[in-house]
Amino acid sequence: MSRRRPQPLDERGHRMPPPSADRAGDAGREATTDAAFDADAFAAAVGPVRRLPAVAPPPRPPRRRPMAVRDADEAQALAQSRRIDPQALAQALGEIVECKRPDVPPELLRRLRSGQFVIDDEIDLHGLDAEAAEAALRGFLAQSQQAGKRCLRIVHGRGWHSRQGPVLRGVVERILHQRADVLAFASAPPAAGGNGAVLALLARRARPQPH
Repeated sequence: MSRRRPQPLDERGHRMPPPSADRAGDAGREATTDAAFDADAFAAAVGPVRRLPAVAPPPRPPRRRPMAVRDADEAQALAQSRRIDPQALAQALGEIVECKRPDVPPELLRRLRSGQFVIDDEIDLHGLDAEAAEAALRGFLAQSQQAGKRCLRIVHGRGWHSRQGPVLRGVVERILHQRADVLAFASAPPAAGGNGAVLALLARRARPQPH
């Protein structure tokens, strides 16, 4: 047997009549009107809208290569790096120095660059500042010219421990360019110091003419 739902009471305790169908319809229409008004107000505030284009899903991360393949690639790269010519690499990095006078044949510069001349004397500019290195080099060149020496080795270092880079190399280049008795100069071959030294070839000292 089902129980009857209790009828609501008014303020005096009397039973209230059930809502009529007309009143229920009015309430529904009012709710519909309020909802329509809210929708119109929202559309006016937001303005025109457009549908966003479809976004493609993010790509999947690449699959990691097997450890054996990576080890083989690293071994191949290491073998290739060992086959690089140090002189060619220095040339590409602008660390190779070479110059000759216009009247000097290219063959002479090639022989100097490959170390085919006997080194008669050398000077090491390590540990000197630019001013002291310039004074020492100028004195060394003058004495070598007076002594009739031809092929000289000038060690200037690579400048790896200097904050300003290879300063001494620039000093050596500038002075050798200024000397009229320097026929040619070039970075030394690896056995003679590589790009940390320069070989300079002096002109032969003119012999005094007999009276």
